Amino acid sequence: MLKPKKYLSIPELAKLLGISRIAVYKKVKAGKIKAEKIGRNYAIPQEVIQQILGRELSEPDREKIKEAVRRTVREYGDVLKRLGKE
Repeated sequence: MLKPKKYLSIPELAKLLGISRIAVYKKVKAGKIKAEKIGRNYAIPQEVIQQILGRELSEPDREKIKEAVRRTVREYGDVLKRLGKE
């Protein structure tokens, strides 16, 4: 059985996401995708790929979701309870 790669290249990530290499490269350069520069090439760590694919949440993202849920319950608690009874 093949082990998952520790890193993916920009072309490999582009193929996985179904977007162009240039689009991935621009996201790396803009800091939207974290990558390590190795020589002239970029390597995207597996942890970052999992976050991009939504399989793993970063701690800041997890906190944003928790706060959004708290705010929703605080503002719409009664409505949610009534909807739950229907």
